[in-house]
Amino acid sequence: MKSYLETTKNVYKEAALKPDVGLCCTTTPIWQLPGLSIPRIMQEMNYGCGSTVNPRDLVNDPTILYVGVGGGMELLQFAYFSRRKNGVIGVDVVDEMIEASRANFKIAEQENPWFNSEFVDLKKGDALNLPVADSSIDVAAQNCLFNIFETEELKKALAEMYRVLKPNGRLVLSDPTCENEMPDSLKNDERLRALCLSGALPLKDYIKMITDVGFGTVEIRAKRPYRILDPKNYDTEKLIYIESVEVCAIKDPMPADGPCVFTGKTAIYYGNEDFFDDQKGHTLLKNQPLAVCDKTAGALASLHKPDIFISNSTYFYDGGGCC
Repeated sequence: MKSYLETTKNVYKEAALKPDVGLCCTTTPIWQLPGLSIPRIMQEMNYGCGSTVNPRDLVNDPTILYVGVGGGMELLQFAYFSRRKNGVIGVDVVDEMIEASRANFKIAEQENPWFNSEFVDLKKGDALNLPVADSSIDVAAQNCLFNIFETEELKKALAEMYRVLKPNGRLVLSDPTCENEMPDSLKNDERLRALCLSGALPLKDYIKMITDVGFGTVEIRAKRPYRILDPKNYDTEKLIYIESVEVCAIKDPMPADGPCVFTGKTAIYYGNEDFFDDQKGHTLLKNQPLAVCDKTAGALASLHKPDIFISNSTYFYDGGGCC
């Protein structure tokens, strides 16, 4: 095992044995769902930077895979939508984290009459070699885990998620990203990498890693401020600003002209006709906003029509788009 992976394993072993509330800081409010009570210990062990739980992904009794179990909070949230034995699979390489989650589920049973620990199947396993069959998962998720990987391991982890997903299955991720150049002094700091900080990629590179694996559609659902690495406290000459993103990648067939990546752009037609049809499957009703992927936004902009407005990326997209 590479040394930075061993360091990561030790960091989360310590976090399992002694919950570290400040280890991560989730930027997304915890879902408040009817009849769902999340034990305090799970909230204290919520070692993520966002949320991977979205009700619109979790329809029709899905089979769900979550890699890097943490204290079990998101596993419990997923089980809320898949209330059957082994409906949720949790995979972690750290024995102590698996045992901590198992203990937390017993507390969750006491607080949630609907919940049974058998809804979650905890497995010892590695993100680079998932103990899960091909094309068996409807929704796969990870929160602030893949950011620890160097390039080759990240490619393999994404490819493993792609392998286990069913056609049209969804990979939901939350990770830090960084548009500043990360200095080698921080990249090579194994503990900072284990804390999901110094491995942060620019968003464009992060998306390309996902689409290179084969995902035909990518949705950027949220982008928020996350951390500052400053010269006073870290080995860097410049201030490093880190954001967290929430992304959904769909195992759609890859379009011939490349993936559809939604970053929150919108097109509005305001001409004299009732609608505008680009003859490529996109109809813009007069003065009605339509969410468009970046590819379509570029194609519309290239028409140089003065009565079509294309907004900038908001990095908040939640469906209803052009493709």
